[in-house]
Amino acid sequence: MKNLETTFMGIRLDNPVILGASNISSNLDQLKRAEEKGVGAVVYKTLFEEQVQLENLQLDERLSQYEHIHAEITKTYPDIDFSDIDYHLTRLRKAKESLSVPLFASLNAINRESWISYAKMIEETGVDGIEINLYQTPVDFDRSGESVESEQIAIVNEIKHAVSIPVGVKLSSDYTNILHFAKRLDDTKADALVLFNAFFQPDIDIRGEKHKKTFNLSQKGDYKKTLRYTGMLYGNINADICSSRGIFTGEDVVKLILSGATTVQVVSSVYKHGMERIAEIKKSVAEWMQQKGYNSLGEFRGKLANCKLDKNENALVYKRAQYVDLMLTSDTIFGNFQ
Repeated sequence: MKNLETTFMGIRLDNPVILGASNISSNLDQLKRAEEKGVGAVVYKTLFEEQVQLENLQLDERLSQYEHIHAEITKTYPDIDFSDIDYHLTRLRKAKESLSVPLFASLNAINRESWISYAKMIEETGVDGIEINLYQTPVDFDRSGESVESEQIAIVNEIKHAVSIPVGVKLSSDYTNILHFAKRLDDTKADALVLFNAFFQPDIDIRGEKHKKTFNLSQKGDYKKTLRYTGMLYGNINADICSSRGIFTGEDVVKLILSGATTVQVVSSVYKHGMERIAEIKKSVAEWMQQKGYNSLGEFRGKLANCKLDKNENALVYKRAQYVDLMLTSDTIFGNFQ
């Protein structure tokens, strides 16, 4: 077997395949199965601030039912379990104690105070690092993109100073200039950038004329935007690059490592094909390395990143020239499908 070892946020991983945050990654039995199949690391299910706020509101409602009962005659109390954050932290700690592979927490908050306090509590569970999920849905017509980005940069900077464990940042692909924002995050000493998050989007049931919930899994090939920005960021930032979204095969992983990724995250492929897919991906990467004569990932990581390409037409592969070339040859391409 070829050496698939890598490092992520300063932590050694047996291989670059990370199980990303999802409902699967909060099930300890599933995590143990992922470990058996050789996963490199796990990102535990995201803790959302809205989840905690909703739980607190429900708790207040249940307590208020008893506020007018005289204390001396009260014999029954509302059946109140641990708060969601206590429950989440307890399970996070148990997962860390049960797994031999590195375990990272995932956090998505709204308020500055929440980001900091939750990050500190997460650190106390003993996890290997924290993945900060930055996402801003535009809802304010008067707020500029620059103000949103500056606020998020400040939050990452504060978290970095508040905890001693590594901090990675998972980004959406909706920033006006992802490269500029990524460079600013790198300046805060973020340990890794994860490209990109796939948040749920709203949908409408036209028969019932109402909104409906949708569970949109990534499709094979959705990694291509990730590949583009991985290839452009590699060599220009110090943070590790973890590529995500639409990664289903070992071939996908090889492409992203060639573009400069240190690790990859898989979620949808596991939902669709089970934990066995992790072992299949690893086997496929090792076989490709055998064919090419590579002994380690470092020997080909970033080989096809933008900064490594020669000053010729290939150096424009990540830029607009490739799009223009595709449009100019569209007739030829169309003919190949007939």
